[in-house]
Amino acid sequence: MIEIQDIFNQYGDEYRRNHQLPLNILKTMIDIEACRTAELGGHVDECDECGHVRVSYNSCRNRHCPKCQTLAKERWLEKRKEDLLSVGYFHVVFTIPEELNYITLTNQKEMYSILFKSVSETLLELSSDKKYLGAEIGFMAILHTWGQNLMNHPHIHCIVPSGGLTLDGNRWISSKKDFFIPVKVLSRKFRGKFLFYLKKAYYSNALKYTTGIEKLTEKHVFQSFIDKLYKKEWIVYCRPPFGSAEYVLEYLGRYTHRVAISNHRIVNLENGYVTFKWRDYKDHNKEKFMTLTVDEFIRRFLMHVLPRKFVKIRHYGILSNRNRSTKLQKCKELTGAVENKNQNLEVNLSAAELLLKLTGIDINICSCCRKGKMITKEKLNRQNYSPPGGINKIA
Repeated sequence: MIEIQDIFNQYGDEYRRNHQLPLNILKTMIDIEACRTAELGGHVDECDECGHVRVSYNSCRNRHCPKCQTLAKERWLEKRKEDLLSVGYFHVVFTIPEELNYITLTNQKEMYSILFKSVSETLLELSSDKKYLGAEIGFMAILHTWGQNLMNHPHIHCIVPSGGLTLDGNRWISSKKDFFIPVKVLSRKFRGKFLFYLKKAYYSNALKYTTGIEKLTEKHVFQSFIDKLYKKEWIVYCRPPFGSAEYVLEYLGRYTHRVAISNHRIVNLENGYVTFKWRDYKDHNKEKFMTLTVDEFIRRFLMHVLPRKFVKIRHYGILSNRNRSTKLQKCKELTGAVENKNQNLEVNLSAAELLLKLTGIDINICSCCRKGKMITKEKLNRQNYSPPGGINKIA
């Protein structure tokens, strides 16, 4: 199977020579290239029965590495079990128009922050309005920046419980079967919020301009650009409630720790071209194949490397950190949520224990004789690994 790591190992050096890249992107590339290789060190295990020797190398743990997300996702999902309420959940998606893509690429941190702020304020303010729900809700917001073809497509997935806590904090109000806020109302409120904060960023000189958007520095051009965006219908999509809390977690797992493209979608790497599978949602969700030059494929992948320390999963309202032990606990009581007594034990499982739970495979048992236990005999030090700028491990 062809992996992102194979592409970077073969063409990464050349790409870095030909393009000036920021530190967070350089580090992501180097991490992925070194993942599970001798460069990151590891350990040597030996079977105490038959003497079989196994060498295991360390993972890079970079959040953009396709090989490092499975265990991270499972640990995160185990922890999220403690937040689940015994109610239905909606899935709401907020997308910004493609006209904003160039500005977003040049101003990722600023624009993604505006996106989170606009989405959260839209949901919290409208849900507290008695016309719609008249309650304080909670939700999880997850940023994705890509489409299936790897082009820039910033949007936020929100997982929202179907109801909220009354403003006096004494009762739970359940929403109607359909989402409690009409999609058109959500869309227009979101549009107004986003463009308000975009104008604020523009007039406070918080934005940068590159080729393709340099004319926006002229105020009359920027105002014309904003006027067109006000006239455009912004896309907000809502799915009906999930059937169970367990399905909510399963569904979350598809979104929380995704990277721009998973390794299983890459089908070929040959003569400087990469071919990968993608779904064309505009053509009845048909699966198709796309072939790009390696240079273009790497460019598209790296567009989705987030700014360093930028948080892409956020919790709001009754699910926010400051409300977990108070309002969220009250909501659990009011909705009859079942407490998981084994929660802390499951969250603290070792990598081997978690793999056993997920796959039924015990990596501590010798794969050769199937009886002996693998004992660590030697730690392997890192070899030739030097992340750029001396910055920390997680990009």
